[in-house]
Amino acid sequence: MISVTIDGPAGSGKSTISKIISKKLGFVHLDTGALYRAVACFIKKSNIDFENENDVKKCLKDINLKIKKVGNEQRILLNEKDLKNELRSLDITKIASKIAAYQSVRDYLLNFQRDFAKFQNVVMDGRDIGTVVLPQASVKIFITASPEVRAKRRLEQILKNGENFDYLEILDSIKKRDYEDTHRKIAPLKKADDAILIDNSDMNLSQSVESILSIIKEKVDNI
Repeated sequence: MISVTIDGPAGSGKSTISKIISKKLGFVHLDTGALYRAVACFIKKSNIDFENENDVKKCLKDINLKIKKVGNEQRILLNEKDLKNELRSLDITKIASKIAAYQSVRDYLLNFQRDFAKFQNVVMDGRDIGTVVLPQASVKIFITASPEVRAKRRLEQILKNGENFDYLEILDSIKKRDYEDTHRKIAPLKKADDAILIDNSDMNLSQSVESILSIIKEKVDNI
C-alpha cells in the first residue's frame, strides 16, 4: 500500500493539508494528533491527573478509539462518542502535549496507527510518523512555518470553534509546544532524514497543497 507521512509542528497546517491531499488522491486520512487529543479528552472528563504518568497509564484500558467515516471526513469516536467539536481547545492541547511524552500512551496508539496503514493507501500526519510510526513510508514530508504565522492560524481555528483567546497567549503556547515536542526523550519532533522539508510561512493553503501533491506524484508512479 502507498503511505504518505506529513509531519510538522503545531499550526503548520499539516492536518488540513493532509485531509485535502488524501481526498484528491482518493486515499484515507488519519490525523494522529487527534488520537492524542481524544485520549486527552478522556483524561479531562475523568478528572485524571495528566501530570501523573501512572494514573494516565491506568486509564488507557478504559479507552476505546475508533475511526468513523462521515461523508469525506474521518471522525474519531471515543467510547462510541464523536469528538468532532471537542478536540481543538487550548486545554485539550495542553493535556495532549504532556501525555504525548509518555511511553505508555505512545505504545497504546502505535499499533492503532500502523494497523490503519496496512490495508489501505493513507496520508497520515503527526509529529513522528516518518521517523517512528511509518519509517518505510512511500513519501515523507516535513512542513513548518514561523511561530508567528502558526499562532495566527491557530487563533483563526479557535475563533471558528466559538472560543476566544489572545494572540500572544497562543504564540507563547506554540513556542512552548515546539520546545516540548523537540526536546522530549521519546519520539521527539524532528525531520526524518529522507523527508522533504517545506516551509509554508509564505504559502496559502492551495499553494501548500499543490507543492506537496507535485512531490508525491513525482515520487510515486501511476497516481
